[in-house]
Amino acid sequence: MVAPNLKDFEKRMDGALEALKKEFAGLRTGRASTTLLDPVMVEAYGQRMPLNQVGTVSAPEPRMLSVTVWDKGMVTAVAKAIREAGLGLNPLPDGSLVRIPIPELNEERRKELGKVAHKYAEQAKVAVRNVRRDGMEALKKAEKDHQISQDEHRKLTEDVQKMTDRHVKLVDDALLAKEKEIMTV
Repeated sequence: MVAPNLKDFEKRMDGALEALKKEFAGLRTGRASTTLLDPVMVEAYGQRMPLNQVGTVSAPEPRMLSVTVWDKGMVTAVAKAIREAGLGLNPLPDGSLVRIPIPELNEERRKELGKVAHKYAEQAKVAVRNVRRDGMEALKKAEKDHQISQDEHRKLTEDVQKMTDRHVKLVDDALLAKEKEIMTV
C-alpha cells in the first residue's frame, strides 16, 4: 500500500511560506535593505537584466542604499530603472555609484504597504489551500484505488487539514509581524 506522502505536501506548503517571506523582504519599511531592489530590471546590452547582474547593491547606512555599477556606461540606465520601478525611490548617480536615499514613510505610504502585505499573504494562503486540495484529491484517489483504507483516508485527511491550519496560521503570524514593522518604523 502506497499512501500519498504527506511530507511532499508539507514541503510545498513550506515553499509558499518561504515565497511570502521573500516578498515581505522586498517591502520597504523605511530601513535600507538590499532586497528592496530585487525586483528592479535594467535595460542593459539590448535586454532586460536583474539589477544584481549589472552592479553590486549594498546598504552603507540605515537610510541609504548604493549600487556600484560595474560598467560605467550603465549608470544612467540603472538610475532610470530604479526610478521607474514603482518603489518610490529617487536614485542619485555619482560616478560609477548610484546612491539611493530611503525616504521616511508617511502614513499614506504605510497603509499602501499594509495593503500590499495583505495581498502577498492572501496569495500565500491560496497556495497553501491549493496544496491542501491536491492532498485531499490524492487521498481520495488512493482510497478509491484501494491503496489506503477508509480509516487511513480519514486519519490522513485530518493530518492534511492540521498541516493546512498550521501553515495558514504561520502566514497570518508573518503578516502581523510585517504590519507591525511597517507601522512602527
